[in-house]
Amino acid sequence: MQLPPKVTERAFERLSEIGASADGKALRVAVEGGGCSGFQYEIKLDEPLADDLVLEGQGERVVVDSVSLPFLANAVIDFSEELIGARFVIENPNATSSCGCGTSFSM
Repeated sequence: MQLPPKVTERAFERLSEIGASADGKALRVAVEGGGCSGFQYEIKLDEPLADDLVLEGQGERVVVDSVSLPFLANAVIDFSEELIGARFVIENPNATSSCGCGTSFSM
């Protein structure tokens, strides 16, 4: 069974820290063709649209468009702080391989 992506508390906390909802924005997670492995993630602050799946927590929102949703079934959207930098990351069980940049994958 395909479940919608899950957003971690840490990701919602980061959205709160940067004041996304205060600006009427949500974190958009989309999947597009391209990248070094066939598909790539696009992660940005954006206005929610009518056909988006909206995931809410801590007063913040993460949105996924209907085209990207099947690619993100059962995925986990998280926020990671590492020596190389802080960023939103996606743990996607549907990806058969990914590249070193962490934004590109294949299925």
